[in-house]
Amino acid sequence: MARILVERFVTSFIKLFGIVVILFIVTHMLPADPAAVAAGTNARPEQIEAIRQQMGLDQPFLVQFGTYMRGLAQGDLGTSLRTRRPVLEDLKIFFPATLELALISALVIVVVGIFLGIMAALTAGSWLDIAIRLGVVVGMGVPSFVLGLFLQLLFSKELGWFPLESRLDTLLAPPSHVTGMYTLDSLLAGDWEALRSSLNHLVLPVTALTLGRLAVGVRFTRSGMLEILAQPYIRTARAKGLQERTIIFKHAFRNALIPVVTMLGIQIGFLLSGAVLVEVIFTWPGLGRYAVDSVLAFDFFGVIGAALVMAIVFVTSNTIVDLLYIQLDPRIRYT
Repeated sequence: MARILVERFVTSFIKLFGIVVILFIVTHMLPADPAAVAAGTNARPEQIEAIRQQMGLDQPFLVQFGTYMRGLAQGDLGTSLRTRRPVLEDLKIFFPATLELALISALVIVVVGIFLGIMAALTAGSWLDIAIRLGVVVGMGVPSFVLGLFLQLLFSKELGWFPLESRLDTLLAPPSHVTGMYTLDSLLAGDWEALRSSLNHLVLPVTALTLGRLAVGVRFTRSGMLEILAQPYIRTARAKGLQERTIIFKHAFRNALIPVVTMLGIQIGFLLSGAVLVEVIFTWPGLGRYAVDSVLAFDFFGVIGAALVMAIVFVTSNTIVDLLYIQLDPRIRYT
């Protein structure tokens, strides 16, 4: 296990380094002058030049890259041209909102996806199986931003059941900051009104984010269960008179978990990337919206910082999946 952890750490470091190099090159190829953007529309040429020197943009590309990498090694992601704050401080503010949205969405995908996948596998070929697969495929075909707009129109504007945007009701103060995730912070503080409001604000964005990804969870679970249920040891267990519940959950489901775990590891990355449009639609103050605002403002330090955090989460989730494989199936060995 220690050897695997070291190997995964080294490969993850190489991947992240490559991502930083690509992001730095792409952002510096944009047809815009960050110094002019930072100086404002009415800035004089000498003011723009002074800001360019202050930011080090007058240096050769390799010098700029070396300066950025030295700062990155010390935990310095640069200063945002838009917010005038260190990018690391911005990420501490905006990332918890996205993490909360992604984790709750992942929980919904796992619970609902596994339940529907098992139901579809146990009733394979029936009308229920066809209805479940048809429903999730239709949901997958609707883009998250289109679904988000539809949900806002129906459940916020017409029915008034759920709030239109943001994370809390306007008159409520955020709970005491511990993690930055309002649901968890509300629980820790015992602030039940804030908890109710934060959960209420999560319903529509979580629905918009998960409905399209739910199809993957259902399909992985269904195919894994069907493969396991056809194994000889399942027929033997039934012949011995074991209860169907015991056969399904103790013998079949555990052995079908590997493709489900694979799905979950992949979904975390897709949820973070898919949250960008959802956050913009629901005015959700998260990392996705921060990245979009940084792109529109040509704030390349903000863009690199946001993309790097998403890459770290994606690489980390894949590493955790690799380790879970060994726990679920001791026969798996990595060479």
